[in-house]
Amino acid sequence: MSGVRRVVVGVSGSPASVLALRVGGFHARRDDIPLVAVHAWVPPGGELAARRAPEPPELRGAWKRAALERLQDAIESAWGGLPGDLRVEHVLARGPAGPVLVDIADCTRGAVSRLWRGRVTRYCQAWARCPMLAVPPPALAATRRKRLSEWSFRRRELTADQVMRELEKLGQAG
Repeated sequence: MSGVRRVVVGVSGSPASVLALRVGGFHARRDDIPLVAVHAWVPPGGELAARRAPEPPELRGAWKRAALERLQDAIESAWGGLPGDLRVEHVLARGPAGPVLVDIADCTRGAVSRLWRGRVTRYCQAWARCPMLAVPPPALAATRRKRLSEWSFRRRELTADQVMRELEKLGQAG
């Protein structure tokens, strides 16, 4: 792709997003450009709930750490760690995945490589003014989706128990 300066990949932690990382990595290596791995996240309950009740900084920190862990786990699943021959930038962004990806791609500077099917892909296709590649999910994802609800397979929610364990860790460290 002539003129592309980076490859932006949306990462959810699903098998489909791991495949998108690998495809994005192939293109980034081929063109000797950075791969920008983006994990967009919203707080449990969504932004509306967060606006109604201000969130304590400890919770915000726990949510960000959970998002970073999900991004790092996906990279580990894709390559077994950060590849030495690939420049990978990690981006955690709070907000809905579609708008976050289009904003980060900046519509003129990068390619959007996105795997999740549905609303996010349609949003990116409608709004991105840059090259976009939507990677179809692997066969395993299609098989699993039949047995599990699509939501639970594609997105693992942050539970209250996880937040409490994280807060306990902070209390022990402090």
